[in-house]
Amino acid sequence: MFDFGLRIQQLRQSHNMSQEELGRRINRSRSVVCGYEINMKIPPLEVLTDIANVFNVSLDYLVGIDKAEMASLSGLNQKQKDLVFQLLNEFKIPHKNSKGLTPDQQKLINDIMVEFIDNNS
Repeated sequence: MFDFGLRIQQLRQSHNMSQEELGRRINRSRSVVCGYEINMKIPPLEVLTDIANVFNVSLDYLVGIDKAEMASLSGLNQKQKDLVFQLLNEFKIPHKNSKGLTPDQQKLINDIMVEFIDNNS
């Protein structure tokens, strides 16, 4: 069974944040955060959204539906976002007959390097 309070506590501790600091960031008291962590209180959707934003995770992850953490693409331009999605999709596909990177993967990585280096210089 999923332990919502434990998820919040683990996220908070992994970010070296006190209950008081999390409370300040979501406009709640330390005791309310404690209540969330011991599963005595269930935060409303607005607070869940605030907590997800503080820790840069999805609501699904926060409530135990999705076990994978979310990566933020904020600050990237559309071309960079498209390249990141292409990279994720490319490496989901198994290439059993290939040792090392396929030519498509090599080109994609090169495109990513060019795009990110050119835009960060």
